[in-house]
Amino acid sequence: MAGKKRMANYELLRSLAMIMVVTLHFLSRSDSLIALGVPLDGVRIVGTALEFCCIAAVNVYVLISGYFGIKSSFKPSRAVKFLCQIWFYALLIPLALQLAGLSTQASELGIYGVIKYVFPIETEHYWFATSYFMLYLLTPVLEAGVRSMTRKQMQIMLGGLFILFCGIKSVNPVGFVTDRYGYDLPWFICVYLLAAYLGMYGSEFLEKRGWLLYLGSVAAGFGIHIGMYFLAAGRESLQYYFTVPFHYNFIFSLTGALGLFYGFSRLKIKEGWMAGVIRKVGALSFGVYLLHEHVDLRDRWYEWIRTIINPGKEKGMIFFLWELVCSMIILFMAGVVIDWLRSKLFRLFGAMSRKTWFYKKLKEMDGAFAKSPAGK
Repeated sequence: MAGKKRMANYELLRSLAMIMVVTLHFLSRSDSLIALGVPLDGVRIVGTALEFCCIAAVNVYVLISGYFGIKSSFKPSRAVKFLCQIWFYALLIPLALQLAGLSTQASELGIYGVIKYVFPIETEHYWFATSYFMLYLLTPVLEAGVRSMTRKQMQIMLGGLFILFCGIKSVNPVGFVTDRYGYDLPWFICVYLLAAYLGMYGSEFLEKRGWLLYLGSVAAGFGIHIGMYFLAAGRESLQYYFTVPFHYNFIFSLTGALGLFYGFSRLKIKEGWMAGVIRKVGALSFGVYLLHEHVDLRDRWYEWIRTIINPGKEKGMIFFLWELVCSMIILFMAGVVIDWLRSKLFRLFGAMSRKTWFYKKLKEMDGAFAKSPAGK
């Protein structure tokens, strides 16, 4: 919101959500999750429990956007800045790797690899960034629709959307052709509209029971998954549903995100230097995702970190937790520092470009969206 400070509690939640994303990726790359046909052990049980603690992260990011987006205006310049942020990582990481003598998608696939760097949105180089960017482009339409509807109309619309995209799939034992498990724009639109509704009307129930809802959702998702581990063993017809509690559009992934969001809504952070640091880190946290999920790094960083902190590749709970904590710290700090440097460069180029035609045109377009429809 222009002229107002970001709320430190939600910026802290934004940073936590990114740490959760790193944790999700660590768990999958370190093979630390319960899998059908693989005996249970302590590491897999703890890893899967952590997975359910963190699975709400993606929905939380979209909830934050929708909750506050309804109170602000769309800016084409912000979309361009976001796209440039994606390009910064998509283009410079392979260049740095090649200078270091390491292979890249470009060196292995030629033009097909280069395309992923040049067109990161169109190729889903980063699936989340693709859906998130497209969602932002649609926000003027979504917000205009939300503002033109009554509360009752929104309730009916949201009810229909969540039955279609979340409710049915959460109990259905087989996958639907149209279901992408919440890894897509339609699901982001659903979550955004829900957040917009909550931003406009609130929810007394969620405000009072956020943490309880989050913990209950984590326990429910974990319990269902464990139950399906035993039920699906040797039963091919049930093996799909074993994976469903991990989907972002599963009912308990959504309720967990709502609970976490409202749990943090009650968190009070005193104004001061700490609140300022939290705001700054929260604003830079998306760089953590763009760094470690780059197509040239996503399958490498775990082995690189492991080679440094656990060269003997020792197994067991202590080493699992050691690798997890080190990966979270290294990736988060590296992402924040690099994005801080990027922000400085962008600020410099922004200042240099203020007299250019492109900059003036962007500001003109920003002004067009700042006007009310009645003034067009």
